[in-house]
Amino acid sequence: MLSGFKKFLLRGNVLELAVAVMIGTAFNAIVQSLVKDVFTPMLAAIGGQPRFEDLVLHVGSSPIRYGVFLNAVFSFLIMAAVVYFFVITPYEKLTARFSTPEETTLRECPECLSEIPKAAVRCSHCTAQIAPMTDDSRPAT
Repeated sequence: MLSGFKKFLLRGNVLELAVAVMIGTAFNAIVQSLVKDVFTPMLAAIGGQPRFEDLVLHVGSSPIRYGVFLNAVFSFLIMAAVVYFFVITPYEKLTARFSTPEETTLRECPECLSEIPKAAVRCSHCTAQIAPMTDDSRPAT
């Protein structure tokens, strides 16, 4: 029973997930600090508040701390931008570079313009007789 647990913990995907969570947590702390200590003080200075977190709207006797909410929104936007521009975009470019284009197995029926298999000699939609495909992917004449 203990050996199964050990095998589970030593599987690659569990370790990769643990590392990803730890790096994500550390990265989150960096982004939170960037927003709280750099961006929001600059925005607060423009708005005339010494601390952005001190922005409060009082409704009756209840304070609504919208400055803290705006910090969270800025943190989310910065994290989403970093993930998109530094993870998603490079990954898509890399996969597009190394991927092979898929060979299509369909062609267009010359009579009804519906898609049919390349090897078909009769259209399944309009039942038209169709010339078989040759090796150079063009219909034989």
